[in-house]
Amino acid sequence: MTLTLGLDVGGAHLKAALIGSGEPRAVHQVACPLWQGMDQLDAALATVRRLLPAPDRVAVTMTGELSDLFPDRDHGVEALVRRLQDEHGAKARFWMGRAGFGSDEQARARPGDVGSTNFLATAVLIGSRLSDALLVDLGSTTTDVIAIRDGAPVPRGLRDAERQTTGELVYTGFTRTSVASVASRTPWRGQWLGLAREHLATMADVRRILGELPDGVDLHATADGKGKSRAESLARFARLLGSDAGDAPEADWLIPATYVRERQMRSIHDGVLQVLSAAALPPDAPIVAAGIGWNAIAALSLRMGRICRTFASLIGAPHQVAEAANHCAPAVAVALLLEAGDG
Repeated sequence: MTLTLGLDVGGAHLKAALIGSGEPRAVHQVACPLWQGMDQLDAALATVRRLLPAPDRVAVTMTGELSDLFPDRDHGVEALVRRLQDEHGAKARFWMGRAGFGSDEQARARPGDVGSTNFLATAVLIGSRLSDALLVDLGSTTTDVIAIRDGAPVPRGLRDAERQTTGELVYTGFTRTSVASVASRTPWRGQWLGLAREHLATMADVRRILGELPDGVDLHATADGKGKSRAESLARFARLLGSDAGDAPEADWLIPATYVRERQMRSIHDGVLQVLSAAALPPDAPIVAAGIGWNAIAALSLRMGRICRTFASLIGAPHQVAEAANHCAPAVAVALLLEAGDG
């Protein structure tokens, strides 16, 4: 069996998907805090080597060029392409958005097509299976909202600055986003209480408090460098309200935590509505939910009265890798596209 490895090199995670005969065989997400140095990518790649057998070919996409490790995006693409080429040699093909796959030389010559176009790979793959759909991929840091019409992605923007204008990139994520960037106040004992505008807690803390954080998706250090128990999340969250967790019964903290979660989901809902307002999709076009927050997108679809398909179900991922396939959709997508001959 020919094995194709898909890699999505992010600024916080390396996602790897091994594909054989059109089916995901193994999918992993590895912490990769790229802002700390290229040695973090080296360590993540070494982990992937330990977890997966050697592939016959490798499809690479990336958003890690945005890391402040690099002076600008072009230098980031250059550095990451060279490192992945060193790792995989002639096996490596680089996703270049609308241009499909290219060699390392082509990728380095056209960094604007390489950087941060992983969403297009997922959308192209969805378009090969559904004529009309809306991809909503809620990751750890950002949310992609991409319309697919007549079997092809129809984004109005390709660069981040454009996409943040069109609603197609909502810069909020399931775990890593700071609570202070989501809400400035919260209901508290019948009044509105202003939140501290400091990085004291993340959305992972909020979802941990609410019992909605899946296992294995929060791979990075907490805001205070302490543990990830529910009690420790409550302690961090309470400081945003100028309090200690012990100042109120645990049940009292559920209201402000729920409010913050709803504020975040409202921003994603707004992006979805903005994209739908321009996309001319039929009312029965499903939302395809992906990312580590796919469950939250499924709930949003229900509230909107739209059919929801998960990315994993759409590609027929086996049960044992379905959850990971949802979490790592672009890595799975580039591997499937390369295997299908689009490279």
